[in-house]
Amino acid sequence: MNRLATTGSISAIATLILATSALADARHFPLVGTEGLTPHNVVVTPATLSGKKGIRVLADPRADVSAARAVAGGGNVEELVLLDGTEFGDGVIEVEVSGDIEPGADAAARGFVGIAFRVQKDLQTYDAFYLRPRNGRDADQLRRNHSTQYISHPDWTWSRLRKETPGVYESYVDLEMNTWTRIRIEVEGTEARLFVHGAPQPALVVQDVKSGATARGGVALWIGPHTIGHFRDLRITPRAPLANAQRREVRVGVVHRDTRVRRDLDAIAVAPAAWLRACRKA
Repeated sequence: MNRLATTGSISAIATLILATSALADARHFPLVGTEGLTPHNVVVTPATLSGKKGIRVLADPRADVSAARAVAGGGNVEELVLLDGTEFGDGVIEVEVSGDIEPGADAAARGFVGIAFRVQKDLQTYDAFYLRPRNGRDADQLRRNHSTQYISHPDWTWSRLRKETPGVYESYVDLEMNTWTRIRIEVEGTEARLFVHGAPQPALVVQDVKSGATARGGVALWIGPHTIGHFRDLRITPRAPLANAQRREVRVGVVHRDTRVRRDLDAIAVAPAAWLRACRKA
């Protein structure tokens, strides 16, 4: 049985599963003003970049002293803009971002810019994907390989992840500083994927999201040290995760001798969005 025939034979089941774990209505944040945003250690102002309206996010100079103390003590300085009223566990986050470097910044500055999700009330516990635009076209290939990054604060910093599992939580993607870049984050339980520039394949795949399969929290704009960040046109589409009991019901309700069909049924139940993407390419 070929792939197309397999796809057709189980389309009804896929429809049933996707209906069960249906994506909720998307929330759209144009990000052209400051309403509905809560800054944390940052200053937010409306701004236009390359003819597109958005917001600019900079470190709050009033937080510099406390930030320096936090770094000296081995802690993290969280520079976030929380999107008010957001509650996200699984689903999709899409946004345009741009990262540039503040004048006078040291050589370690990369224009760090990204999105934090499952943000807890302490504003220090979250997962995040971010970009290092300066690395995207660096002459050093090793720096290029560090263009994207996953982190999970407070425990799983970029430095710890790189030291313990080098190359697993970061990757290369072509980037330019001070340039609008569309990113898409897909989260399903303990798996998360980062797509850049509208590419059909992810630039970075994380198979063990550190916050766990059932964590929930807010969504926030994220910048790193010495960054001039721009954000616009953010959309959050949450999805209720498919319960294990529902997965089992689907599996036992259909028996087929073809092993490829059985594999597809498992793929649909565990990650329906990923299965659909694969089918569209078949």
